Amino acid sequence: MKKKVVFMFSILIVFAIVLSGCSSSSSSGSSKNEILYWNPFTGPDGENMKKIVDEYNKTNPEFKIKNVSITADDMYTKIPTVVNSGKGIPDLTIVHAERIKQFVENDLLTTFDEKLADYPEIKAENYVPAGWNIGDIDGSRYSVPLDVHSFVMYYNKDLLEKYAPNALDDNVITFDEIREAGEISRKDGITGIGLTWTRPIFLSIYNQLGGDITSDGETPTLDTPEAKEALELLKGLVDDKISNKDGEDPGQLFKSNKAIFYPEGIWMQNSLNEAEKLNWGITSFAQVSPDKIVNWTSSHQFVMFKDENRSEEKTKGMMDFLDYIRENSLPWAQAGQNPAALATLDNPEFKELPQSFLVQDPKLQESLKIFDYKYNGFVAEEVDKLVGDAMFGKLEIDKGLANAQKAVEDKIANNKK
Repeated sequence: MKKKVVFMFSILIVFAIVLSGCSSSSSSGSSKNEILYWNPFTGPDGENMKKIVDEYNKTNPEFKIKNVSITADDMYTKIPTVVNSGKGIPDLTIVHAERIKQFVENDLLTTFDEKLADYPEIKAENYVPAGWNIGDIDGSRYSVPLDVHSFVMYYNKDLLEKYAPNALDDNVITFDEIREAGEISRKDGITGIGLTWTRPIFLSIYNQLGGDITSDGETPTLDTPEAKEALELLKGLVDDKISNKDGEDPGQLFKSNKAIFYPEGIWMQNSLNEAEKLNWGITSFAQVSPDKIVNWTSSHQFVMFKDENRSEEKTKGMMDFLDYIRENSLPWAQAGQNPAALATLDNPEFKELPQSFLVQDPKLQESLKIFDYKYNGFVAEEVDKLVGDAMFGKLEIDKGLANAQKAVEDKIANNKK
């Protein structure tokens, strides 16, 4: 009996070793011939990215892509931990453009500099400038863009025709035109504009007025006359009953034909298509003056986090995938995004998509404003707290701006310790 037990135990050990060998992985968290690809696409757009990955894998590349979607908050929390531990590091990762400078400052990224020589088409001339330029830091290339996604203005075509028939004659909606239309429409119980995600709304207006969230790349600039003017503009729309009330759902107002204008991201159009009897159009975000057009924009960017065990062969496999994306971004456009690769612009199917106007016109490409301040995350946190409360009269504007400025400065100081 004792011999049988020892024999069975030996078999179990061998079986465990075999299983261990079958499931072994490199320090990057992927198998030898697999590229571990992290991205934050956990919503419907994740299916479009999965489609791109699946189609690429069908080309039978030497290194197939393992697509892993993680919520953005979880992903950004995990990244420093896995990179510093050297275990489970993704080979290729999608991050938001605003994060790149801080990743560089914290020495977490590997550059693409030496890899680009073998991929001559991955170059500035083949990408939307707003997306490409963000990855160039101190003369090195730290990212390759997937898209440029902007905050724009949706409008109800039927209500626009009734309350502001000439507003789009110059292809620009101004806040004065929104106010004029709203003053007329409120008598009929129609809201002029539904104010949604307040951060890009505020930042777009702030930049139109000449403001920015930093003056030198280091110091935050939130407590300024331009910031106050932007908040006063928004508060005026609320006070004068041009916008939705506090607590009202602006999206639902628009979908139920109860609002003329609806500022939101280009990625929201699939949601609007689900609304019955909604005849909508899309144009640039509202402007203070037609002379300066600003469209708040962000960008999903491919980066490589440092991993000393990543092979040159695997890195080449990653570059092959990026080159494939450059020429095969239409499924991503169909998710409601604007691909950064210009190759997509000539695709007839892309030209028919509502958001394509932003990148087909070179002048509008220049309007795409990415706030790439390395402490953008700290600014975003405070702006998110500030704007809604100031807009709806819950916070005195001067006090709110002073508090936001100090809070960002304190967070920066703590980050440097």
